[in-house]
This record gives sequence, C-alpha cells and structure tokens, in this order.
Amino acid sequence: MNTEFHMGLFCFLLSFVLTQLVALPLARRDSSYVRPFCPLFECGNLGLIGFPFNNVSLTDCGLYTVKNCSGQPKIQLKREEEIWFDVVAISQSNVIHIDDPELQKRINTRSCSILDDLALPTSPSSSLSADYTLTLYNCTHKPIDGLPLFDSSFSCPGYYSYVNTSASPNCPTSKSEFFIPIRPIDANNSAVEFTSNFQLQVTISTPCTQCFRSGGQCSNTRGQFVCKGGNTKIGQSNLQKKIFITVAIALGSIIVVISTVIFIYKKRKGMSNKNKIDEIIRRCSTHTPKQYSYSKLKKITDSFKNKLGQGGFSSIYKGKLPDGREVAVKLLNESNDNGEDFMNEVVSITRTSHLNIVTLLGFCYEQGKRALVYEYMPKGSLDKYIFHRGQQRENETVMDWNMLYSIVTGVARGLEYLHQGCNTRILHFDIKPHNILLDNEFCPKISDFGLAKQCKARESHMSMTGVKGTAGFMAPEVIFRNFGKVSHKSDVYSFGMLVLEMVGERKRPGELGVGENKEEYFPDWIYEDLGRSDVDGGLWWGSTEEEEERARKMIIVGLWCIQTLPEERPSMSVVVAMLEGSVDGLQIPPKPTLFQPPTAFPHRSSSSSSYCITTLEDIFRFSTT
Repeated sequence: MNTEFHMGLFCFLLSFVLTQLVALPLARRDSSYVRPFCPLFECGNLGLIGFPFNNVSLTDCGLYTVKNCSGQPKIQLKREEEIWFDVVAISQSNVIHIDDPELQKRINTRSCSILDDLALPTSPSSSLSADYTLTLYNCTHKPIDGLPLFDSSFSCPGYYSYVNTSASPNCPTSKSEFFIPIRPIDANNSAVEFTSNFQLQVTISTPCTQCFRSGGQCSNTRGQFVCKGGNTKIGQSNLQKKIFITVAIALGSIIVVISTVIFIYKKRKGMSNKNKIDEIIRRCSTHTPKQYSYSKLKKITDSFKNKLGQGGFSSIYKGKLPDGREVAVKLLNESNDNGEDFMNEVVSITRTSHLNIVTLLGFCYEQGKRALVYEYMPKGSLDKYIFHRGQQRENETVMDWNMLYSIVTGVARGLEYLHQGCNTRILHFDIKPHNILLDNEFCPKISDFGLAKQCKARESHMSMTGVKGTAGFMAPEVIFRNFGKVSHKSDVYSFGMLVLEMVGERKRPGELGVGENKEEYFPDWIYEDLGRSDVDGGLWWGSTEEEEERARKMIIVGLWCIQTLPEERPSMSVVVAMLEGSVDGLQIPPKPTLFQPPTAFPHRSSSSSSYCITTLEDIFRFSTT
C-alpha cells in the first residue's frame, strides 16, 4: 500500500475515534438538548437562547426569565422578587453580562436597600458567580473580628464584610452570608465599589440538568432540591446512557461514511488548500462568514481601483456590496505558504462579536488569491491622527484629550472582551495604532488578527515559538523568556505602549515647559510632569479639569500596563475599571526596572511608528534588522 493510502486510513480511524470521544460530551451540553415543549427562542440582540433561560410564556422551561426582547432585554435573577436588570449579552457558555443604568442610579443614592437587590441568589438548582464579589453578613451585634462595610460612604448598620476569607463572623446573624458583585478601582484591588456593570457565570446543578432532560421542572422546597414531574425514579440513568450512545454511534457512522467518501475522492484528486480552509472555518468558527469568488471581489471593488492603504503583506481597497454597504477588502500578497496566518485571522475574528472588534463580512480563498472583506471604517486607522498632528487637511478632525480618552477606553473594552468575553481566550499580539480602526463616530475597533493566538479561557500562560508583534509594542517576555510567561498580560503591555504613544504625540516634551533639553527621556518627562502637577496643582495635560483628569488617568494606566514583569501589570478588566473610575484612587506606579535613560535620546523620524523610549526598545529594533 502506498503512502497516500496509509494517510487516508489514518485520517479515517482518527475521525472515528474522535467522534466517539467528542459525541458524548456534546450530548451532555444543555444547549444541545431541547424538550419538544421547551423550544429555543429569539430575544433581540441576545440571539437564540434556551435552558436555563426562558421567556414569560415559557416559565416552566428555565430558571432565569428574560423579557422585553423587542427592546432592551431584561433578566430576572430571583423568581420570588420582581427585580429586573438590563442584560446586554448571554454567551453560549451561559455567561450573563448585565449593564443597568437604573441600578447604577440606585447605587449612587447610597441606600442600604440596594444590598438586597445586588445580592446574588443561591439555590440547589443553580448558582451565580462573578470575578469579584464581596461577602457580607447582617449581624444583630457587632462581631468581634468583623470588618466594617468596605465603603465608608455606604454606612449600613449591622452589615459587616469579609474579603477573601472563608471565616464566619463571631456573632448571631439575622441573615446568612450573601455575595455582592463589585469591581476594583485600583491596580492592587485594595479598593472596591459596588457596580451595575458585571458578568455572572451560571452553573446548573447535575440534579437540575437531569430533571430538565427527563421532562421535569427544577424547584426548591425548604432549601431542598425537588424535581416536579418527569420520569426521574427509575431507568433515567440508563435512558440517558442509551441516548448518548445512540447519538455517538449515529454521528460516528455518519462521519465514517463521509470520511470514506472523502478519502476516495482525495486519493484521486488530492485535497486543495481551499478545502482545508473551508473545513477549519466550519469546525472552529462560531459563525461562517460569506465566501466570495475572486471575480466577485473584482466586481465589488471595481477591479481594485480605490486603494485605501498598503502594508508589507497586503493592500486594502474600498468596495461596495450589492446591498449598498461599503466594505474594505484586504487583499493579501501571493505567497507559497500554507495560509496559516490567513486561516488564523479568519478563525479568530469569526469567534468574536463586540462593538470594539472589527466585523469580518466575508473572505476569498481561490487559486492563491486570499482576501478578507471587512466593514468599512470611514476614518481609517488611529496612526493617521496621532502621527501626523499639525498636518491635517482643512476641516479634518484634530483629536483632543476627551476623544483620545474615548478611544483608549474603547480599545480597553475590546481587549477585555478578547481576553474574557469569548468562549476561547484570544491573544492579539499586535496591538498598535495601525491596527486600531475608527468608524464615522471615531469608535475604535481592533483589527488585524493575523498574529492572534487562541487558548482555553482559564489558561494563565501559553507556549509560543518565534517572535510575534511590532518592535516597540512587544512585551519583554515575548522576546526574552526569562522575563516571564507569555500570556494575556503581553497584550496589556502593548496596550500600555499604545496609550503612552498617544499621550506622547498629543503632548511632546517641547510643550511641557520642563527645560531646554528636548531629548529628555520619554517616561522620565511623563513622571516629572505628573509630579509637577501634584506640586502646584496646575493644568499641565489639558485645558479643563475634566481633560486634566482623563489625561492623568490614561497616563497612570499606561504606566501600570508597561511594568516589566507580567504579574505586575493589571488585567484588562482592572484597566477598564481604572479608566472608568475616579482618578483620585489611582497611584502612580514605580518606573519599570528596564527603563534606563540612554546616553542620547534618539530623534524620531517621520516614518517611525513608535518612540525608541527604552534600552529594551533598542534591543527590539536591532533584533528585527
């Protein structure tokens, strides 16, 4: 038998074994099992959802009711109380994202009644958990070892908190412990506050899952789980096993037949790269973007007449779809590689759906022609506005501090989503001004996922071969492994450099009035200027107090993000909290240990994409030449 036959036989056996291993866990997923009288339902921006969620007409089909699907969807977390929260997203892994302006107003009143509204419900059927929670006890007497309520402006008699401890209060309690979602407002998580914008992970108990699948309804009686209705007495376990085995065998048989047909076909004709792309996208992506032929792209772009930009590996053209929507077509240069970066970008971006992530509308992979079709960003990329200050055309927008703050916050939210909001954590590895696109309202969108890597959501670090990123924006550990593990904190470093790049271009050393030396070391004059504004209270970074506060927040956040060691940098969730919180609670971080002033600060050429601000940046530059 020849090599081709051995390879086909191996693929055949591998697909069969994987089917048997994967079919059973897939069958156990709640979303894949729907009883005839409990169908999935559409709910506006939330999309298609089902158990453990239900709407007002299907109250027996879930544990958490969603209503107002035609407008702003709302969710009820406690069935026994008429308390509804604005919900903006529900992921496939049952993560609820709540963002309720009315709840924030009630929090701002500092009324103790809000504690009961915020308390997360617990039951034998399910539980809700958040990344950051505060444990509270309502005591009839002040406990000897209890801590007061963490926020002194929230003065609630009888409430005491225990943070990061499993200890119980040394006092009689009128209520058992309960948990409230919070958010940190400084880099060390030493200060927290109540929040109306938080995410909750829903965990369904095994008995409740089995009850639902048997046709019953999960209920709680006197704190004990009860399954109302359904056949749960005998044979349930065997029935489930039979269903799982039947599904596994059926899927296995189907795949075996398909694999056999594909093997015979490939043995005669061979498998093209286009087939590989289709298979990877179908298997790995959350949704499948539209596939265009090259001739269709020529029609869309009017034979590639309107060129928007040119990069080292691609050209970007403006086009228009038949329905009138404007698009940007990224045409990659022809090469002899296997299309790994192209596949990586398609798969990564089709796993995302966020306001601050560019939307992929389609792609082309045909006879060596590779292209990506994106939504059109009328304002172009961020570098156009921060690197060419003073060269804008007449009536062209000049970014002020408030606009820069809005863009920085948007990019931070997009990165937070990539790191925590997706079912699969996505690390971008190339955050820089050129890869931040702006729509008509200057809303930023992260683009260019060619270097992105995907990993499990809970993995703290990842292995990586080779160097990924752009000199000046790469984290130290990406180049030199002795600085730490490559992880989502590497994106945090790039984000910090992006922020400081924007700050440095908005306010250059010559405008600071700190001396005649125009070659002063970049972070040094930032630290010095922050100190000067502390001393005399002057407005050094903006023309108003609001601009001064926002500029100061951006600077401090940027300096925290570029700390040398990954563990010293905040996560993007903390970064968002720092940007959205008060500047009064932010402390200026220590200077990164690698930042040592060079003997002569290098002048920046007009073609450069970043300041050479550290000795490390010089190493980056020489390592890529």
